Amino acid sequence: MHSSPIPMSAVVSRLRAAGCVFAEDEAELLVSTARTAAELAEMVERRAGGLPLEHVLGWARFCGLRVAVEPGVFVPRPRTEFLIRQAVALARRIGRPPVVLDLCCGTGAMGAAVAAALGEAEVHAADLDPAAVRCARRNLPGGHVHQGDLYDALPASLRGRVGILIASPPYVPTESVGLLPPEARLHEPLMALDGGDDGLDVVRRVIAGASGWLAPGGHLLVETSERQAAATVEAAVAAGLSARATVSEELDATAVVGTRPA
Repeated sequence: MHSSPIPMSAVVSRLRAAGCVFAEDEAELLVSTARTAAELAEMVERRAGGLPLEHVLGWARFCGLRVAVEPGVFVPRPRTEFLIRQAVALARRIGRPPVVLDLCCGTGAMGAAVAAALGEAEVHAADLDPAAVRCARRNLPGGHVHQGDLYDALPASLRGRVGILIASPPYVPTESVGLLPPEARLHEPLMALDGGDDGLDVVRRVIAGASGWLAPGGHLLVETSERQAAATVEAAVAAGLSARATVSEELDATAVVGTRPA
């Protein structure tokens, strides 16, 4: 909507009353996305009712891209941009268009961001959730999106070919899921959040299977938390990878980078 019959101030007031901290910014996004006054009114009420802003808008901003986000699908987080920056830097050292695999892909935002930055790559993505797979196919029109449980979803032809394997698996310990903001807890799939007792159940499975799919010298980048970084590095070393933890104070982000020996 270019001009809204609903005053911007009224939208801001409604959002602020609902507890939206960035009410002015959100109001601008809602007004610019809505096509009619009725649609705007509905979107404002859905946001005021606690639905994540990205689910209301139908998109999220990630690494400069506008990524489609469907209701019930995990919303890509700004902190994950730290992992993407590292993945792109490593991919550029490969010297040829790499094979990129986005595991636990959700919307496919990570694969899309790496592909956009590189300009040329063979991109594969996989997720267990049918809604996520549907969404990822929208965001990766030139990619290959597979549905299934981690590596079980992938074609055998990918074995030993992956140059960059990126994953943002669930890593919230089960007992901490209840402490998450309601937007995540109530509106995003539990399988995208709950990482088991210590939060690393899926992370360990991703790491354990990586060597069979990575090309010699290929890199695995896994998002985790600062307190889980040491255990994640340990798992990567046990799986035969050289590994290191990297941290961004600015984005409050932690990633573990594992490399298959060349």
